[in-house]
Amino acid sequence: MSQPLPLKGIRVIDYSHFLAGPYVGRCLAALGAEVIKVERPGSGDAGRQHAHVLDDAQSGYFLQLNMGKQGVSVNMKDPRGKAFMQQLCDSADVFIENYRPGALDKLGLGYAELQARNPRLVYCSISAYGHTGPDAHRAGFGLIAEAKSGIMQMVGNPGEAPPLLRISLGDMYTGIHAVAAINAALLGRVTSGQGQHIDMALYDTLVSMHEYAVQCYTLSGGEILPQQTGHDMPTSTLYGVFRAADGDLVIAAQVDESWKRFAALVEKDASLPGFGSDSRFHSLTGRNAHREEILAKVKAWVSANPVARLLSLLDEVDVPCAKVQRIDEVIADPQIQARGMILEQEHPRYGTLRLPNLPFRFSGCDTTEHRPAPDLGQHNAEVAASLGFSADEIARLEADGVLYTQKVTA
Repeated sequence: MSQPLPLKGIRVIDYSHFLAGPYVGRCLAALGAEVIKVERPGSGDAGRQHAHVLDDAQSGYFLQLNMGKQGVSVNMKDPRGKAFMQQLCDSADVFIENYRPGALDKLGLGYAELQARNPRLVYCSISAYGHTGPDAHRAGFGLIAEAKSGIMQMVGNPGEAPPLLRISLGDMYTGIHAVAAINAALLGRVTSGQGQHIDMALYDTLVSMHEYAVQCYTLSGGEILPQQTGHDMPTSTLYGVFRAADGDLVIAAQVDESWKRFAALVEKDASLPGFGSDSRFHSLTGRNAHREEILAKVKAWVSANPVARLLSLLDEVDVPCAKVQRIDEVIADPQIQARGMILEQEHPRYGTLRLPNLPFRFSGCDTTEHRPAPDLGQHNAEVAASLGFSADEIARLEADGVLYTQKVTA
């Protein structure tokens, strides 16, 4: 681990809240950027009060999404606060925001104004629908994009309302695309000398995520419309979730060779003569055509066995499978521990924190972030000093409430 982190020397202003934007900032910080989290005085980022709340200053949600950042709190209602922010953005390489299009123009922090002051700035906007199109003005969250995108309609049991996905797919998927776009823009700036505006939409990224549904519909002339299928995929027999005697597992035997090994195992273990050699099942088309017959036999076999035995048998014949794990089982999983996916941080008030790591793995440097998320306005003085403000000027800005520092109990 001898190389510097890839984004060392890049300054990022994170003027975002809740999830998608802060996630981008967290990723850039892990990659070595200096990320300055800017929040409003008083309550700060609304994510500070999102589950699991530890106290008035922090929540687990905020700690996870804002680790590795410096914290500044600026009163934008004061002209000096606006001037401070514009000066801060003049010093930046990247600016991240996830407000409704046009909202930051009113504060003097829109792309046009900041780009005129700092032509090299890479300005990343994240919103529900993007900055163009008939819905650009509408508010939205990940839930809205998940519903609009067609993804939600395909999950759940036929005839029932789709379930909540329970992870913020739209925000996180848009966030990591924004990370990629920002890095590409920074690379392009090397030759062009110019930054640019990146316009990311939650709705766009989820529609782009369809790996089969859109083309099934368009290439079939509109005949194939994906529907809710419950616990398996009718176009990929056998691929789904199955209930065992003491829990649930997933089995992926949809590839012909995997199916043959799987079917031979079931034939032997469940005493089903001919199941493994039935030529009707040896192609995906044949398996799909006889899906119900196959499912009935597989479900009976699975339900009669504990999960551990099934996983052992399936592993022996190299059929992909896994237990459907609870979060406590995920955290204790030796594979997750070996990969360092639950990181530990020491916090001055909360002690040892255990939070999800990012999946970046570089051969030449370590992206594990050990610095906890900042308190509200914690780094006001350091950031102001980096802009050339004197100690007396910083003290006056603090005294006048232009820069706000939340008082916390150690």
